[in-house]
Amino acid sequence: MSVLRPMDKLPDLNKATVLLVSTEDALLQQLADSMLKEDCASELRVHLTKSLPLPSSVARPRIDLIVFVITLHSSFQNVEESLHHVDSNFFLGKVCFLVTGAGRDSHCSVHRNTVAKLAHTYRSPLLFCDLEVESFRATVAQRLVRMLQICAGHVPGVSGLNLLSLMRSPSPPPEEL
Repeated sequence: MSVLRPMDKLPDLNKATVLLVSTEDALLQQLADSMLKEDCASELRVHLTKSLPLPSSVARPRIDLIVFVITLHSSFQNVEESLHHVDSNFFLGKVCFLVTGAGRDSHCSVHRNTVAKLAHTYRSPLLFCDLEVESFRATVAQRLVRMLQICAGHVPGVSGLNLLSLMRSPSPPPEEL
């Protein structure tokens, strides 16, 4: 088990791979299915894991985008621990945080501002979506597939770093209440 590096493997021609990290298996599988339904010019590969590090003995393709799916009622600590196993070069436009469960504040163990500070610290995009609603899940799947195509280098003239600069909020994260 080792640190996950963005350039460990050579890219595959017309293939894009996303790694979804979350402890919520059902939501992760639904998101993966929604992503695979999207129209994509390249072959889309979705890998699911509960946490990092990944086992080093398993043969895997190059990972173009890592999406940490944070459910505000349970998985924040898992994401924090997994981030230690990601090389800093991945944070140059190849990591995204997706928060779900934000609409049910009464059930949250983590405040939204805490997640916003985490995304700001790692200079990564932060998306909010209720993955239990099909239409919202389809919309965020479409957005993630487009981000994946850019991170995989399949969109001419745009890189993950360009995308990062376009998606970042210019203001600092909100203060804790």
